[in-house]
Amino acid sequence: MTGRRLLLLRHGRTAWNVAERAQGHADVPLDDTGRAQAAAVAPYLASLEPAALWCSDLDRARETCGFLEAATGLSAKTDARLREFDVGERQGLTMAEFARRFPEEHAAWAERDFTRAQVPGAETDADVAARIRPALAEALTSLDPGETGVVVTHGAALLVGLASLLDWPAGVSRSLGGVANCGWVTLAEVEAGGRLRILGYNEKWPHDPAR
Repeated sequence: MTGRRLLLLRHGRTAWNVAERAQGHADVPLDDTGRAQAAAVAPYLASLEPAALWCSDLDRARETCGFLEAATGLSAKTDARLREFDVGERQGLTMAEFARRFPEEHAAWAERDFTRAQVPGAETDADVAARIRPALAEALTSLDPGETGVVVTHGAALLVGLASLLDWPAGVSRSLGGVANCGWVTLAEVEAGGRLRILGYNEKWPHDPAR
């Protein structure tokens, strides 16, 4: 009997992604390219015959997941624990605006010292891991052996959730390249009920409308 698989899918593109504006918990819709990405990836992921879908409760994830629901005939379970980082007072700011308003935190960000880069109200990696890991673990364990599930979430939260689920040391996820809009990571059990391994990272379907 083969182990279970969990696909972690990032939502489609938004106008804020293009502007490099921090989205956090803001309800930003997909742009036209994002909708085209979601419409294109949905039939491909549906061909993998997922047994269940889960998604963040933020608009960009729910809109992306709607295409999957239509392609699979499944109804997704919405879970606020799958949200993106709360970026606090950086929400809505471009990188240039971040640099002007919070120069010390921006300088730390540029040096990838994310501990010192925290602005008021922002979640830490540990905060996000504490909520997203249980959500991902519950999704995985709810599947029967051999089944596949798809989780629609967000770029930074996806990386932290992945690292936490694999029991990587704190901060290791920051060494990974980002997952593209409507890209995904495939996790599989080495054996049913056993440890997980990455089968694919930042996977994309053949004809990405953003290319």
